[in-house]
Amino acid sequence: MKKKIIIICIAILITALVTTIILNFNNIFYKATNLEKTENVEVFATINDTVTADSTWCGIFQLVWNDIKNDLANGQIHSSTPNTTVENLNQEDFTKDMISDEYYYQIYDEKSPELKEIIEQAIMEKFNQTSSILDTIDWSKSENIIFYAMLYRKFEFYNKFDNLENDTFSNKYENIEYFGIDESSNNDLGNQVDVLFYNSQNSFAFLINTKTDDEVIIYKNPKGETFKQMYDNMNKQAEKYNGDKIFNDVDQLKIPKINIDLEKDYSELTNKIFTTNNIEHSQFKIENALQSIKFNLDEEGGEIKSDVIFDTNWYTSGINQEKEKKEPRYFYVDDTFVIFLREKGKELPYFAGRIDNITKFQ
Repeated sequence: MKKKIIIICIAILITALVTTIILNFNNIFYKATNLEKTENVEVFATINDTVTADSTWCGIFQLVWNDIKNDLANGQIHSSTPNTTVENLNQEDFTKDMISDEYYYQIYDEKSPELKEIIEQAIMEKFNQTSSILDTIDWSKSENIIFYAMLYRKFEFYNKFDNLENDTFSNKYENIEYFGIDESSNNDLGNQVDVLFYNSQNSFAFLINTKTDDEVIIYKNPKGETFKQMYDNMNKQAEKYNGDKIFNDVDQLKIPKINIDLEKDYSELTNKIFTTNNIEHSQFKIENALQSIKFNLDEEGGEIKSDVIFDTNWYTSGINQEKEKKEPRYFYVDDTFVIFLREKGKELPYFAGRIDNITKFQ
């Protein structure tokens, strides 16, 4: 009897041990494969939209709109009701001449399962990437036209920055991860940093060069209501700055690590009738307008991927068109800041992000 009890107890212990191992494995696997989406961060369609706290923009959305506007709408898209997003998009403030072909892939054609396969193969061949939004579209409705684009960049700094001690951000967010340069860092790390201007510890901007043509620009406590205004104000201050633009051995740099994973459904554009100057396609409706943005930045460099899909339904109609109305220096990035990614030599950045609550990005 005692032997039987011992065997039962051993069996129970083994079962409990195996169950614990399986649960721990599943927990590790879940954490590794199900990263949380970034929450409460806005995505804007254009560089001229009024920016709220904690927000992003990527120019690839504008490039897709430009295709719709210029290739099928004969240069004009009108909304039957006032729509600020449409008004800003129609200004085409970001165009293909502001970014090199190697940065993005773009296509439009009649919707079909074959088109989906073409897109998947193309972005895999060009970027070795997949799309998180292609499967959200019903590809069986062949009467529609799909507009799609993906931007992808991965860049490395010339020299890996040092990981710094965790610290506060905005004097209220604690245990924030930082990288950069302190008094114990190798002097070579500063050679990849260009000072744009330095007014004080709370007002400065700098640029980090990378091994590619990508430039990482950070502007602390930015002035302006839109990313374009912030960018222009930064450049104006840089032009008039007469101080030392060399990052010196005594200067220090502290940048928070960033991780963004966003998807935006542009409900302000969907299920509305838009009119054009194209006789053949005088009206269209956007059934889906989706964008994903993934961006990370750490001591080694960064990676950004953003793709956009418009699912549009075009048809002819005699409805009259209505015109729309037009309306030591301490470079401690430890408070509200905006980050720009720009291709070297180009007029505008291809990505921007304003960060107020850093905990949303780590």
